[in-house]
Amino acid sequence: MSESHASPFVSFKAEWIGLEAERRLVRLSQYGADDRGGVTRLLYSASWIDAQQALAAQMAEDGLEVRLDSVGNLYGRLQGEAENEGVIVTGSHLDTVVGGGKYDGAFGIVAGMMALRSLKERYGRPRRSIEVVSLCEEEGSRFPLTCWGSGRILGSYSSAIAATIEDGDGITLQAAMQEAGFANEEKEPIRSDIAAFVELHIEQGGRLEDEGLSIGIVDRIVAQKRATVTVRGRSNHAGTTPMHLRKDALAAAVEMIEKLYRKVNEEGGPLVATVGFMKLVPNTPNVIPEQVTFTVDMRHPDDFVLDNCFAACKAEFNASASRLGLSLNMDLWMDSKSVAMNASLQGLLREQCDRSGVRWRTMASGAGHDAQLFAPFYPTALLFVPSRGGISHSEHEYTSPEELGTGIERLTELLYELGYRNREGNAS
Repeated sequence: MSESHASPFVSFKAEWIGLEAERRLVRLSQYGADDRGGVTRLLYSASWIDAQQALAAQMAEDGLEVRLDSVGNLYGRLQGEAENEGVIVTGSHLDTVVGGGKYDGAFGIVAGMMALRSLKERYGRPRRSIEVVSLCEEEGSRFPLTCWGSGRILGSYSSAIAATIEDGDGITLQAAMQEAGFANEEKEPIRSDIAAFVELHIEQGGRLEDEGLSIGIVDRIVAQKRATVTVRGRSNHAGTTPMHLRKDALAAAVEMIEKLYRKVNEEGGPLVATVGFMKLVPNTPNVIPEQVTFTVDMRHPDDFVLDNCFAACKAEFNASASRLGLSLNMDLWMDSKSVAMNASLQGLLREQCDRSGVRWRTMASGAGHDAQLFAPFYPTALLFVPSRGGISHSEHEYTSPEELGTGIERLTELLYELGYRNREGNAS
């Protein structure tokens, strides 16, 4: 928006908007709610299906055209006048981690729905069509892959891999998808009509809150590697087997994990690594573990630094396994490069924040998001609102109504620019 045009959104009451968003998020959080106050909504589960259906009903109530594609991505469309100028898409993911919060992912969907309803009521039909999407999966909590929904939209995943990927119960992605009523090839998810993608998300960190800021404008999403490590030794009696004769898979795994954290601490920030899952076999108090499986999640903004550190840790793991006479397998199932967000869209967001008196900063995202899949193909923006205490992936996840509302205001104004004023990432 040029400086000669005042923002049509500065009169909005952020807290009132945020309270409506909070009410919607609370209703949505009942699908997959647990006894601790968290939410577990895994891809294609019953709670996931119920939540998508609830969102579809709300989209229709908001006056949007609703449709589902063959993998379960849910769209609400505000039809535009120009059929050949592409579609502006906003949204985020519906799935959660186990015991997650009600804001992660879901807020971006609710915010998009509210923004489209507001735009339709105030300005009518846009020039470009605008859509909000509830992407079916991002977290990788059930199957060992992430961003299944956006990956299928962009062709980053083929439909064939669904038959080769299994969850912890041995159910394939293909079988789960069919059981949920999807995999209809007539509703192919791949798209080539997207003009821009915008994702609004909670920060999942404490920087904005610590600095007293309302908006984070993301310039880059960090590179990330995720691997599943399996160490195999020999099971034996815990009381009769001398220490020097053991093939203890857990002892080896502990040594490997200690080496991992030592290496990462030596490298220093912003490199981070996490071992978030571990499984022992046979997992019995008086039996030496025969097999240990654990995960490694490693992230850094610089691809070269991440590659070198991961390779160094892998070499250390192999050295430990070889010295102890155990076998080792490392399955690197996620290897995403750092991705820059669109500079022109960042500029629009900065202008809007300054004009509206909203305090902001540019920042990198240490968490992965669907935006990183869209960014190499289409002008993409990612903006954050604060997370109280920097907490996310937890039942304690929280963002105040005023902060939610401020984010929705910024999203609404950006969508107005892109959909009504014929502006896009390359500033047409």
